[in-house]
Formats: sequence, C-alpha cells, structure tokens
Amino acid sequence: MRVWRVGELAEATGLTVRTLHHYDAIGLLRPSARTASGYRLYGEADIERLQRIRSLRALGLSLEEIRECLGRPGGSLAEVIGLHIGRLREEIEQKTRLLGRLERMAARLEADGGVSAEEFLETLEAMTMVEKYFTAEQLERIRQQGERVGSARIKEVEAEWPVLIAEVKAEMEKGTDPLSEPVLALARRWKGLVEEFTGGDHGIAAGVRELYRNEPAAREWAGFDPAVWEYIGRAMRALG
Repeated sequence: MRVWRVGELAEATGLTVRTLHHYDAIGLLRPSARTASGYRLYGEADIERLQRIRSLRALGLSLEEIRECLGRPGGSLAEVIGLHIGRLREEIEQKTRLLGRLERMAARLEADGGVSAEEFLETLEAMTMVEKYFTAEQLERIRQQGERVGSARIKEVEAEWPVLIAEVKAEMEKGTDPLSEPVLALARRWKGLVEEFTGGDHGIAAGVRELYRNEPAAREWAGFDPAVWEYIGRAMRALG
C-alpha cells in the first residue's frame, strides 16, 4: 500500500503543509503512521478522508462541523461527493447567469465608452456576490452605517484589517492556543471592527461570516486563508 509524506500529499492536493499540520493538530486528519524519525505518513484511508473533508469544506461547513460530521456513523464518500456535486451545479448556474450579465454589460460599455470596463465589471461581480448573502434591507442598513461612520474612518478600518490579519496569522504560525489571552485580544479587536461595519446587527454579521466562509474571492480580497478564518473563529466563539 502506498503512503505519502506530508510534503508529497500537500503537492498532490494543492494544500499547504501548514494546513495539513493544522488538520492533524485539531484531530481532523491524523496520519495513519509515522516514520521512526517522526515524519507523518498518510495512507489510502487518509486520502479518502481528506476527500470527504475537502468536499464538505466546499459545501461551506466549518472545520469543527466537518469533524463532527465525520465522527458520526454512516455517510459514505459517495454521499459526500453527491452533496458536493449538487453545490457545484448551483454555483455553475449562478456563474452562468453572472456571465450573461457581464457579457451584456461589457458589450454596452465597449459601444458607449466612458467608464473602464474592467473596473466596472469587477465592481459588478463583487455586488453580485454580496447580494447572495444580504437582503436589500440589510444592504441599505450597511449603506447607512457607512454614512454614519464616515469615509475617513472607513479608510482607517481598511488599513487596520491587513495589520490585524497579519498579527493573527503570526500567532497561528507560532502555534499559539487560540483561546489564550494574546489571541483573544486580537479577537476582540476583530469583533470591534466587524461591529463597526455591521452596526451590531447580528443578521448582517452572520451574512459576513457566510460570505467569507463560502467565497474564495472574498477571502482573497480580505487577505486571509481559511486556516486563519478558522483559527480566529475559535477565539471569537469563546468571546461569545
């Protein structure tokens, strides 16, 4: 039976070694064996479990929810893949509708000139993505909150986020317990920025969480990967 070292598995799957180490640390994907010198070795059963993890992750489940799901009896790999297929079909339909809108918009912009087509289309895509997670009423409240906060403060917050995310990532890479005071302090700052954006509206805050959980583009714009999101999420949940 073939086995993979952690670096080989990372290269084969496109995951990072750090992510696989994190999965091991939280008990989500433990290697079947180790070498005499302690290197992780993953077998075929581990690969099958990783496929389930990736499929469930693509469905929007958190790592904690995935661990609970895989810990329950039943639930074959075929069923998990079937759920993944269903979600991908939904995404394909959404992207097909978006593609049609973008193509029509691009044609009009090319004919009329004026605003940069690239800039306009990027804005439209962002708006379309956001509309999936917020009602019209919530979007209006977000707009009103932005007016209350003011453009100057919005720019300050935009500058604060990359710094805060970098600090969270540094603690994660050091292996700091997410429930320790240094990380909880970062979580309080994170929570404060979110509340400033949402105006304390729990429904909008839930929409923000789902947006970043489900949309890779949103995470890329914000500048953090799923591992960072999961790490700070544990501290946020501890704060209540």
